[in-house]
Amino acid sequence: MLAAVFNIFKVSDLRNKILFTVALLMIYRIGFHIPNSGFDLQKIAEAVGARDTDSPFGRAAEMMQMFTGGTLNNSSLFGLGIMPYITASIILMLLGEIVPALKKLRQEGQSGHKKIQEYTRYLAVFICVIQSLMYMRLLGRFIYPGMYTQAVIMGVIGMTAGTIFLMWLGEQIDEYGIGNGISLIIMAGIIARMPWAIRALWANIDFRFGAPVGTIGPTKVLFLVLAFVFVVAGAILITQGQRRIPIQQAKQMRGRRVYGGQRHYLPLRVNHGGVMPIIFASAFMTFLPVLVQQLAHIEAIRDSAIFLSIQNALGPGAYTYNVLYMLLIFLFTYFWVTVQFQPKEMAKSLRDSGSFIPGLRPGRRTAEYLETVMTRVTYFGGAFLAIIAVVPSVITILLGVDWRIATFLGGTGLLIVVSVSLDLVQRTEASLLMHSYEGFSETGRIKGAYG
Repeated sequence: MLAAVFNIFKVSDLRNKILFTVALLMIYRIGFHIPNSGFDLQKIAEAVGARDTDSPFGRAAEMMQMFTGGTLNNSSLFGLGIMPYITASIILMLLGEIVPALKKLRQEGQSGHKKIQEYTRYLAVFICVIQSLMYMRLLGRFIYPGMYTQAVIMGVIGMTAGTIFLMWLGEQIDEYGIGNGISLIIMAGIIARMPWAIRALWANIDFRFGAPVGTIGPTKVLFLVLAFVFVVAGAILITQGQRRIPIQQAKQMRGRRVYGGQRHYLPLRVNHGGVMPIIFASAFMTFLPVLVQQLAHIEAIRDSAIFLSIQNALGPGAYTYNVLYMLLIFLFTYFWVTVQFQPKEMAKSLRDSGSFIPGLRPGRRTAEYLETVMTRVTYFGGAFLAIIAVVPSVITILLGVDWRIATFLGGTGLLIVVSVSLDLVQRTEASLLMHSYEGFSETGRIKGAYG
C-alpha cells in the first residue's frame, strides 16, 4: 500500500489533482476563521461555553456545527457551510418526481441537468438568506451597540456569499481536482472536529483500574477502540455491499458476424439510500424535542402528566426516542430509495439495449422483479442504518461518554466520512491503473459501489 501512495506522486496529472484539491480544502478551512463584522466574539465564546449541550437547542446547534464544520464561537463567513446547497438539491430532486416540468428536464440529459443546476443555485441563495437571517436573530444580542442594522445586513450578505463561494469551490474540485467536491467539503468539516473530540476524550481518560466515576478507565478505552474499528468495518462492508442481478445480452446478426451474447451483472446497492435517511430522521428528531421545549413555556400544559411523559419520552437517551428514531430511518430509507430507484426506467433501458434478465420477459415483468429485489435488499440497508444511528446513544448511556464524542463512533458523520473516503480511494486507484501502476490492494482492485 505504501508503494501505491508513492506512485500517486509519480503521476503528474494525479499529483496535480490531489494538490489542487488539498489547496482548495485549506482555503475552505481558513474561511472559518474570518468572522462577520459587528459581533463581540468574546461574549459569543463565553455564551457558547456556558450553554447546555444536552438541551434540545444545544443538540440542534451541535448537529448544525457537525455538518458545517464550524463553531458558534466565531460568527464566520462560512458559518452556514454547504448545507443550503445540499438542501436545495434535495428539494429539487423531490420536486422532480411531482412537477412535470422538472421531470421533463431530468429526461433531457446534459442540457436539462445544467438547467436544474441553475435552479438549484437560485434556490440555494434564497435558503442562505433565510438561514442567515435566523442566524443573525440568534446572535443578535452579541452585536455591538448601535451596529445592529449594519451587522445584520453585512452578516446576511457575507454568509450568503460564503456559501456561494463554497459551491464554487466544490465545482472547481469536480472539474480540476479529484473526488466529489461537495462531499469532500462536508467530510473536511466533520474531520475538522475530530481533534477536539480526541482532546476531550483524552482529558477524561484515567488508565488506573477502578477509575473514579466520571472518568474513562482502560476497559472503556479498549471497548471504544474496538467499537470504532468494528463500526467502521461494518460501514465499509455495507457501503460496498451489492446484490448482483445477472443480465444476458441478446445476440445480433450483422452481416456474417454475431455480436452480443455476453453475460454481465446489474449491481443493486444494499445501502442504496446512502446517508440521506439518517439526515432526514436526525433533522426530524432534532426538531421534535425543540418543539416540545417551546411548548413547555405554555403554562396551561407544561404541568400536565401527559405532557411531562411526552417530554421524558422524547429525551435523547430515552428508549422511546431511539425506537422512534430507528422507525423513521426505516421509513425514510424506503422513501428515498423509491425516489432514486426507478425500476420501470431501468427495465426500459435494458430492453432498449437488447439486454434481459434470464427467465423474465423484458418490460413490466422485469420492472416488477427489480422492484421486489430492491425492496428486500433495502430492508437490510435500513436495518444497518438504524443500528449505526443509535450506536452513539448506546455508547453514551452505557459508558457515560459525552455524546459529542460518541458521534464519531456512528451516525451520519461516520457514514459520510467512510463513503467519501471510499469514493476518493477508488478514483485514485482508477487513475493509477490507467497509468499501469498497481492499486492500493495487492490482491486486486478495490471493488466500488457499482462493481
